[in-house]
Amino acid sequence: MPIDKRTMLDAGVILGDWWHQTDDGRFQCDLCPRLCKLHPGQRGFCFVREARSEGMALTSYGRASGFCIDPIEKKPLNHFFPGSSVLSFGTAGCNLGCRFCQNWDISKARKMDRLMDWAGPQEVAQAAQKAGCKSIAFTYNDPVIFAEYAIDCAIEARALDLKTVAVTAGYITEEARGPFFSQLDAANVDLKSFTEHFYHKLCFAHLDPVLETLIWLKKETDVWLEITNLLIPGQNDSEDEIKRLCDWTLENLGPEVPIHFTAFHPDFKMVGIIATPYATIIGARQIALECGLRHVYTGNIDDVTGQSTYCASCDALVIERNTYSLGEWKLDENGNCYHCGANLSGRFDTEPGNWGPKRQQIVVGE
Repeated sequence: MPIDKRTMLDAGVILGDWWHQTDDGRFQCDLCPRLCKLHPGQRGFCFVREARSEGMALTSYGRASGFCIDPIEKKPLNHFFPGSSVLSFGTAGCNLGCRFCQNWDISKARKMDRLMDWAGPQEVAQAAQKAGCKSIAFTYNDPVIFAEYAIDCAIEARALDLKTVAVTAGYITEEARGPFFSQLDAANVDLKSFTEHFYHKLCFAHLDPVLETLIWLKKETDVWLEITNLLIPGQNDSEDEIKRLCDWTLENLGPEVPIHFTAFHPDFKMVGIIATPYATIIGARQIALECGLRHVYTGNIDDVTGQSTYCASCDALVIERNTYSLGEWKLDENGNCYHCGANLSGRFDTEPGNWGPKRQQIVVGE
């Protein structure tokens, strides 16, 4: 829906785009696979979508939890304008209930729904442009639940020649994913596990909708796609599960989709589990490479080898990384390997960005 056609019900509250009224008078949210059915005054699992007499409302429109300029590699995206800066923000709430959530203070927030400052889509895009950012990232909590706000920000960003990125769990309905992703340029999808048991027990969700989103993104869109898999000791880090995840990725998404294996640290409802051992992350990368995936990365550990990018054709180092800092750059102006001329999959400028590892908070909307 065009921005100027939004129905504002209250400050920071708009009438949502994906819902219908059921035969018993409730309102069903059709945005994510939970399909919450609510009476007026009730909120969905995500907390920010509420049934009102007019229909299903988004109550966090324009109400960001804070803005930071980050390196794009922090999303993580390693093949999407490396070295560039990205204006990152989220809102509150989430449509998953991950017991290991690393951003639980935002995703589980309740008071924030009332306290966040207003920042309209045009103001967000203008702030990113003024700060010299290449892109805007919807992150920290899942942008699916504030889809209308993210879409409107993306429209304004595109008008200023800025890119947009979604960091998401991919838990979205077939009905909503077309309009949502059509405005985006890149996505990192958090594939939390490769078992239904894990999704059901630790995320209060299901695996299949996420796999469907991944296949659809790869086969039906031009959105640049990367995947993250957070490995939690004793929960989703077995060699068998990692291999099955990698085999599925190879078969359904192809060998060029980058995948990031990242280390867990104890948080939220899972503080009793140890941090992921270094050897587990290194081993997962090796399994993925042996399965035939060409761009496999390690995260949340000190590992220059696993964070750097190699040519899929000749295995030469083409982008050296140390956490969020770039070193050697061996790509020509067309994104081709200096050594053999093979093209590197991704989105690249003629030269790497120079933002570096710094993180900068900014104020938007004042």
